[in-house]
Amino acid sequence: MEKKIIDDYEPGPLPSPRKMDRFGFLKQEINNPPDGLAKGREERRVRKWRKMIGVGGSDWKHYVRRKPHVVKRRIRKGIPDCLRGLVWQLISGSRDLLLMNPGVYEQLVIYETSASELDIIRDISRTFPSHVFFQQRHGPGQRSLYNVLKAYSVYDRDVGYVQGMGFLAGLLLLYMSEEDAFWLLVALLKGAVHAPMEGLYQVGLPLVQQYLCLFDLLMKEHMPKLGEHFTQEMINPSMYASQWFITVFSYSFPFHLALRIWDVFLYEGVKIVFKVGLALLKYRHDDLVKLPFEKLIHALRNFPEDAMDPDTLLPMAYSIKVSRRLEELKQEYNKKDGKPSLSTEIKGNQRQTRLNDPWSLKVARSLVVVVVVNHYCTKHLSATALKTSDLPVESRSSDLLLTPTAFGSHPEIFQVLR
Repeated sequence: MEKKIIDDYEPGPLPSPRKMDRFGFLKQEINNPPDGLAKGREERRVRKWRKMIGVGGSDWKHYVRRKPHVVKRRIRKGIPDCLRGLVWQLISGSRDLLLMNPGVYEQLVIYETSASELDIIRDISRTFPSHVFFQQRHGPGQRSLYNVLKAYSVYDRDVGYVQGMGFLAGLLLLYMSEEDAFWLLVALLKGAVHAPMEGLYQVGLPLVQQYLCLFDLLMKEHMPKLGEHFTQEMINPSMYASQWFITVFSYSFPFHLALRIWDVFLYEGVKIVFKVGLALLKYRHDDLVKLPFEKLIHALRNFPEDAMDPDTLLPMAYSIKVSRRLEELKQEYNKKDGKPSLSTEIKGNQRQTRLNDPWSLKVARSLVVVVVVNHYCTKHLSATALKTSDLPVESRSSDLLLTPTAFGSHPEIFQVLR
């Protein structure tokens, strides 16, 4: 059964090394090789990092205690690619989890079964499909990705497997072994160092709701003019920012930028996702405030190439101060249980009088689905409806989402969407 399902994906022949970029993705355009100065600078950076972490990471904790500001500054500049996997394990706390749980990963992969196995198999080919490691059918990449996701779905049966996890696991597998990637995934979702991420994938997506709400408030505080324009055009973060949080920018952003964000994310926590998101809006602020609804949706999902330059975007993100205010808003959100008025949100987001074409109507209906999912995701809700909520609107099937059976014990909600 497993083999038959994977056979449905025909990736074609593997590309030659000359057609791949330095990360293993099919080249979109010709990149000039680094010049001698850049290569020399990178070698000096690697030597500094090797001295900082010691052999196999033996000096890491001591160095972090002595010079935390140096560590933070160097991580923000970017971890050398040849050391990235090791450093990610050190800063995430996953190395300690691995050492404390010998043999557990092997037990989960070999001897346990998961109710999510078919879902995982179906989604494997959708994870970094342009990367050579994951293109080959039954190849080492697809097998490793399956093993990690299956092991986690068994390790945490309450969360299981949810679409979106594959991009986290896939990214980790490009820099470390299966077992190391598994324990780093555990460290992230269970919160070994920072706040746990499992709420991004639990039924009802509670952490996604919270983060989108907080992001909306921060955006309106930092960019009131844009916030007012978004309110007038009925734009909210669930229409463009869900994947930023669910996959930590690994889904549709340039890989070199995603890596730099992940360097900081693993060391400083989720605040960098808020900062980068705000920086993207700030970068395009003057254009966004002039756009109507339909063009806003497109612009918020298609940022220009110059906005994706890490050396431009990240310094802008670092300059945005959100830590203290974010904690205040989290406390306020938790006091109110994070439950805005359903009727108010649906009424505000239908926009029937301003939608004159089928595409725009599809966007609005999909937004209402997101709002409904936020309020009505229970154990009785269709797993399919839940798992598609983090996908871009244009890639969802409206026929799949907009059916009475998709809302389980709440068929009356379907009438709101028609």
